Amino acid sequence: MPFLRNAWYVAAWSRELNAQEPVQRTLLGESIVFFRDSRGAGVALSNRCPHRFAPLSGGKVRGDAIECPYHGLRFDRTGQCVHNPHGDGRIPPAARAASYPLMERYGAVWIWMGEPERAHAVALPSFDYLDERHHETSSGYLLTKAHYQLSADNLLDLSHFQFLHPQTLGSEQMAANGAATFEQAGDTVWSRRLCRGERLQAFVGSAYGMPAGTAVDRRLNVRWNAPGLLSIEVGVAPAGMPPECGRVSFSGHFLTPETEASTHYFFAFGLPKAMGEAARTLVEYAVHGLMTPFKQEDLPMLEAQQRALGGGDFWAANPVMLSIDGAAIRARRIMEHKLADELKLRQAAAIPIECRSRTATHA
Repeated sequence: MPFLRNAWYVAAWSRELNAQEPVQRTLLGESIVFFRDSRGAGVALSNRCPHRFAPLSGGKVRGDAIECPYHGLRFDRTGQCVHNPHGDGRIPPAARAASYPLMERYGAVWIWMGEPERAHAVALPSFDYLDERHHETSSGYLLTKAHYQLSADNLLDLSHFQFLHPQTLGSEQMAANGAATFEQAGDTVWSRRLCRGERLQAFVGSAYGMPAGTAVDRRLNVRWNAPGLLSIEVGVAPAGMPPECGRVSFSGHFLTPETEASTHYFFAFGLPKAMGEAARTLVEYAVHGLMTPFKQEDLPMLEAQQRALGGGDFWAANPVMLSIDGAAIRARRIMEHKLADELKLRQAAAIPIECRSRTATHA
């Protein structure tokens, strides 16, 4: 399955990039090198020198350019070679590496790997709780050996908590006492679940200020936007009490394909600084505590699914669908439409202008 290219993907957390050492990451099947220039601005280039194809990530950052480790050619943020240390120093016109638009928001570096002129026309969905000016945030990263849409399926259906996480995130009441609804608004998909009278595991309950053994009502709201940008709101309150009597947590989950069978999973939690020191404690607890079940329980399951599918198409495997799959199906259909539209654009761009005119005349 091809990747959607005209979209913003998280490439790294902002803290990962610096002006001293380049960072390499494979995204959408392509090797990319990242660094910061002398002004601190992020740069993303194809990780292949156009001379002898050496990986630029093995070189050094030299001011506003990166130096190839093989023959010393240097490339600026546009990918143009700006220094040739050999002979008369003449720079061949073709000495250029592909460059990619970047932006930094919500503590992350976002990359656009499609048509550059379309980048500014696509806005990011809101993750305001990760705005570090007003929120305490904590973030993490995992590499998942599975297709990114399997990870999206997982996050859009949290009913698996009871069965995959019985001793951690789940409860015995989740399936019997939970009601799920799904909604699509344009290209946004919502999955909402309300579980009444749950008795949470102690370490989960304590994160929401609930004494051990307290019966609670837990709501889990998941928002999905293409290609794999998810926001999760979890609210916990004493059973039968209004939601405002409890505590709410927010987390962002960003799925960026590495290859067709592996995914960069970036996740972050944020709480208002107005909460004081408790906000810092809770977001760090969330990343190091609440995400542990994902690493130890979800990742092995996702990777087992990927092995079962092999390189085959998801729908070609004839999956049996249940009522709990409503949101995941909607997300997959939206992606299919977006991929089809993008393919049409590429095909139209590949037709010479005179042929397009002739086709339009005969239409």
